[in-house]
Amino acid sequence: MPSTPRGIGEGAPVLAFDVGGTDIKSALFDADGAARGLRRTPTPALGGEPATALIDELARLSDELRAQHPQVVPAALGFVVPGIVDADAGVGVFASNMGWRDAPLRDLAATRLELPVAFDHDVRSASWAEHRLGGARAHDDVIVLIIGTGIAGAILVGGEPYTAGGYAGEIGHSPIADGPECACGARGCLEAIASAGAIARRYAAETGTAPDGARDVIARAAAGDQVAERIWDEALEALTMSLAQQTAMFAPQAIVIGGGLSRAGGAMFDELRTRLASRLSFHRMPRLLPAELGDDAGLLGAALRARESA
Repeated sequence: MPSTPRGIGEGAPVLAFDVGGTDIKSALFDADGAARGLRRTPTPALGGEPATALIDELARLSDELRAQHPQVVPAALGFVVPGIVDADAGVGVFASNMGWRDAPLRDLAATRLELPVAFDHDVRSASWAEHRLGGARAHDDVIVLIIGTGIAGAILVGGEPYTAGGYAGEIGHSPIADGPECACGARGCLEAIASAGAIARRYAAETGTAPDGARDVIARAAAGDQVAERIWDEALEALTMSLAQQTAMFAPQAIVIGGGLSRAGGAMFDELRTRLASRLSFHRMPRLLPAELGDDAGLLGAALRARESA
């Protein structure tokens, strides 16, 4: 059972779902903004009609939540999904791990659940929650990076998400080197060098020893393991290059970093601040801040967006 997230403040009761390839986090937020019935359930096999199957599952979860908390009557639904998402059109453009392409997810949900629906990308939703409730709340021009198995990003300009039809924010797939090959098919993507998954994979490939995740590699680097030191240094350099490019293009007031790798603390943030400052010249140095909402950010963002649709 997941821990209870912070509240979203007073307002209309809403349903919220954060859909992932492995599980779905769901909750009913009451008029005080508290999460009722928060839980994580496995994402079912979606079969040949993945969009319809997903909406059927959300309807089932909605029925259970509403039956458990009959005094909380939702005025709207918010749900977020991975992949390329055109939130304005309400379309899941593409998600390799979910199986859909150009799926009208918002309209399907509105018809099936008979509620106003707010629909968005999972990381973009998480960035909105960080902007309203978490690490980015003091800033309007912000980039949010989530560094875990992969690297996902979102851009806020003037306090509003910049989406470009769902294609903006693919920072993990921005090229920063000639190699290695990325799972997306391109070469030298940031994600292929600096994600937690890449750091662990690269160490295992070079040493024949499987580390206990990226933070284990970082600990080995601190203890003097030369292979770990080089892999971690290369990851930090790749991240620094990416942050410098983002700073030159968008001049964010802050860059908020979340995901599993952010828990490395000073080993990452202190190094990135020093390296980024040495790489920039006339540019405005952004504040590098840890995300505050953890795994709840996507769900909280979905609930906040649902409130706007109520």
